[in-house]
Amino acid sequence: MSCTNIINPEQPWFVLSAARQYSLMNAENSAISHFYSFEVSPSAPLTLAVPDGCVDIVFDCDTIHPMARVCGTTLEARSARLIPNHRYFGVRFAPGVIPDFLDVMAEDLTDREFNFLDVVPDARQACEQILRTELFAQQITLFNNYFTPRLARKTSTVTASIIRTILQQKGNFRVGQLEALTGYTCRTIQRQFRQDTGMSPKAFGRIMRCQSALNSLHQGASVSFSELALNLGFSDQSHFLREFKKLISTTPLDFQRRMLLAAHAERISYH
Repeated sequence: MSCTNIINPEQPWFVLSAARQYSLMNAENSAISHFYSFEVSPSAPLTLAVPDGCVDIVFDCDTIHPMARVCGTTLEARSARLIPNHRYFGVRFAPGVIPDFLDVMAEDLTDREFNFLDVVPDARQACEQILRTELFAQQITLFNNYFTPRLARKTSTVTASIIRTILQQKGNFRVGQLEALTGYTCRTIQRQFRQDTGMSPKAFGRIMRCQSALNSLHQGASVSFSELALNLGFSDQSHFLREFKKLISTTPLDFQRRMLLAAHAERISYH
């Protein structure tokens, strides 16, 4: 599946938990959003994972207890198992993309985690090499060398079209629009989309709309929350605030304040 990734999937609490810089590199293959690497601060508070519509592969590169996990998107903010002083290397796939090398159904990934070797049983050597490697760029090279031929699971034409539309509209859509777009009934769309992505179109759109709000808040534009709510298609500002708090675990105002105080933007090192 190939689609234009309009929304940049974010995990802001991961960035804030970094001891020093949070390294990020965009991927050349459209199936992957980006690669990232960071060491968790010894004083980091409880780190949260927020819904982003993405599958992450997270390598815990600890010298004593190294391990790798496959993490499906959450549906609400929840705690992430990141250990202080451990260094992590991560691969974040593009929203809606299911890696083809995973031996697990899309519906089983949502809101769940798996041991990497349990769902990629033929990848022990690749996993061990990535975990032993200290350089971010070399880890990316190793991952690409082993897994590029099987990055994205093939999806139906209808699902690819819906993902593209939701990303372009930044989550602001109605299911009726999808029927008109695809020519399929709502029931058919729901069944096929869930089979391909593990989510309903409504859940995916909800996540993308909140991720779009994160993108807007990080751009520093002087837009009011009422304008942002209107731009993203929320019924009113109160609806936007409720959704944001449920998915991000804080209010937009508190989010902006905490990101500013922690110098979120300055923590990210682009490679």
